[in-house]
Amino acid sequence: MKDRFEYGQNPDKTEGGELISCYECDHMTADAEFLLSKAKYKAITGREQQRDADVLCYQIRQSFKPGEITPEEANRVGYETAMRWTKGKHAFFVATHTDRRHIHNHIYYNSTALDCAHKYRDFFRSASALRRLSDRVCLENDLSVITNPKLHSKGRFLHYGQWIGERPPSAQQRLRLAIRDALAKKPADFEAFLRLMEGAGYAVKRGRGGVISFLVPGQKKPTRLRASTLGDGYDPEDIRTVIAGKRPTPAIPDEAPPSQRINLIIDIQERLSQGKGPAYERWAKVYNLKQMAATLQYLREHELGDYDALAAKTSGAVDRFHALAGELRDTEAALARTSDLMAATVEYATTRPVFDGYKAARYSKKYLAEHEAELASYRAAKAAMNDILAGAKLPKMDALKKSRRELAEKKKALYAEYRKAQEDMREAVAIKANIDHLLGATGGRENKAQER
Repeated sequence: MKDRFEYGQNPDKTEGGELISCYECDHMTADAEFLLSKAKYKAITGREQQRDADVLCYQIRQSFKPGEITPEEANRVGYETAMRWTKGKHAFFVATHTDRRHIHNHIYYNSTALDCAHKYRDFFRSASALRRLSDRVCLENDLSVITNPKLHSKGRFLHYGQWIGERPPSAQQRLRLAIRDALAKKPADFEAFLRLMEGAGYAVKRGRGGVISFLVPGQKKPTRLRASTLGDGYDPEDIRTVIAGKRPTPAIPDEAPPSQRINLIIDIQERLSQGKGPAYERWAKVYNLKQMAATLQYLREHELGDYDALAAKTSGAVDRFHALAGELRDTEAALARTSDLMAATVEYATTRPVFDGYKAARYSKKYLAEHEAELASYRAAKAAMNDILAGAKLPKMDALKKSRRELAEKKKALYAEYRKAQEDMREAVAIKANIDHLLGATGGRENKAQER
């Protein structure tokens, strides 16, 4: 278990351990905790399996379509899948890996239940049941699933390139197509447009402030009509402008998966010295050729004709990532401070009348005994406010609400920039490392030739 868990918790794959979530255990000591539960199981039930036949834990691997989900969202989906699969009766942790093109989860759950009196018992077609559950969770979160997976006993699995060409459009893409079809029918106004959408099977959901959402057939979560969800030109006002004939019908964005991340070249000689065989050497040579081809393509596309330009671009990408990371941390801290201040202010205002009554009762012990919890909340809220404000004047609640809303919007925008800067930095660093490796290897060969 320790070896398995260390692989899953690898900080290079889990953003420094940030993408690990746990239930009823600590992932750093999960191997010891799982074994302790088995000792308790033996003490409670008197049952013990043979050491070589006992199942210590189970692992679930859950992958997502490239470019469709963020690492944090993938971890949340993995946690929800594990919770529903174990019904909250088994300790587990979810490690989300971002080292591959496809973000994926490694879920480890204890075979012994939390009450240490039962064990998980595998059943006929449990893998199929788990796949159906995972698909259901993904569909509920508007994520892609493999609609008709081939069983291994009935033939080879489809290659991803074949499968992606056969899969149906996503829920958002279907909604965009339905919107374009409805607009093509020239509705008289926005309400007529909504009636056309309903007639096509897309239920209309109306929210506060005039928010419009559509429930796509086969989906449980409605999709909001807005540009940030569907793309440029899909805000309600944009649709009204199209109906009025003042702008063209919005375009359908391309859903093709993003290009594959360029990875580092493998030091084949080092790996061979570690015991790798001829088969690995053949694979690694092909792999390195592919990575160098991708590296050279990147240099051409970005017009990086000399090493200094590449070094400057890499340095700039690293600096931009760290600057955005610092700004994002500051924004999150300010947002947390504002939220804490709002919560303390509300608690203070709620419990202040109780304190005023305590003063009016001349700090009566009887009054204190009757309202001890409220007075404790009052003191805690007041202390929290003083600590956060540090002598500054308390802003009005409307100002705090506005500040929190602005900070939340800033955090969302910064996070999108941060993820993009992170990808740019990783790509640039990998490109430069590959070029350094190539130049070093070439230099070494030239030196050996001169020596001969």
